[in-house]
Amino acid sequence: MSNIILNRLKYFICSKHEKGFGIHSPFLFDLITLIFNDKSDKVAYRKLDLIRKELLESDKIISITDFGAGSKIFQSNQRKVSEITKYCTIKKKYGKLLYRLAAYYKPESILELGTSFGISTAYLALGNPNAKVVTIEGCSETSKIAQDTFTLANAKNITLVNGTFEEILPLTFFDLHTLGIVYFDGNHTKKATLNYFEQCIPYTNNESLFIFDDIHWSEEMAEAWEEIKRNKNVTLTVDLFQLGLVYFHKELTKQDFVIRF
Repeated sequence: MSNIILNRLKYFICSKHEKGFGIHSPFLFDLITLIFNDKSDKVAYRKLDLIRKELLESDKIISITDFGAGSKIFQSNQRKVSEITKYCTIKKKYGKLLYRLAAYYKPESILELGTSFGISTAYLALGNPNAKVVTIEGCSETSKIAQDTFTLANAKNITLVNGTFEEILPLTFFDLHTLGIVYFDGNHTKKATLNYFEQCIPYTNNESLFIFDDIHWSEEMAEAWEEIKRNKNVTLTVDLFQLGLVYFHKELTKQDFVIRF
């Protein structure tokens, strides 16, 4: 049995409180009942569903430049837009969660590492149109499609920077002096993930939220997640299996939760 399957089984065994019952933390109770369990429809959801549908129906082939850990699915850098959309863009369930997190917390700034076709970026940007959103993408071909996504979504608060995280991330801090929400979705290796995390830490405040994608994608990512949880600046974490949420609120008691989502 593969490690990813074992991790998923462990998640379902350990996860609980999907409805908020039995939660003693008011902060976590609000997170579950007001954000996780919000099933209301949004205009942005329908808009992004249509954009996703167009990408899924595309017969275009692009050449991918991958600066990260590589793909478990694709063997060639020549890939169909439809297949990238199917396997590599954020699933609707989690995209809607990104939207709700941005809408609820209303951060002034949002930073995303790994744009892909811009679906996740658009969820975040439309969640809080007043936020300044910066997203970094290493591949120029996917960046072009992402720009089309932003135009179709009418997401006007996004700045896309094409370049490697190593080149661009340090420069981003001159523009985003504090980090409201950071979505880490690129280069899924332990070393890189922890490096980006450490670089972003000095620019957090009490209200900052870090969101890590694919925290159980590999043993390396699972190890990185455990180290992030132990960081002295982190006060509360939530493991949703696909995503990991990291909070820095100093008034919270140090706790780690596994929530079925």
